[in-house]
Amino acid sequence: MVGKAEYMKVVATLVTTAFALIAALAWQAAITAIFTEVLGTATSIPATLSYAIIVTIIAVLATVWIARAASRATAEEMQVELPK
Repeated sequence: MVGKAEYMKVVATLVTTAFALIAALAWQAAITAIFTEVLGTATSIPATLSYAIIVTIIAVLATVWIARAASRATAEEMQVELPK
């Protein structure tokens, strides 16, 4: 049986993910508008490729940064001070 804490953790994750999706869609629209303004129509191949490459680079960098921060936090949490 799932405990209340586990249930709340899952609900919090789902709600956070939903808000992240909404934010991502808003940013996608904003970035597309910027690219359309700078490179012409959003349906042109150079504009679409440029957009995809830049967004991919940002996503990879953000993922690496988040993974490193999570790894550091886990390592710090796992450290136990030994008595002297």
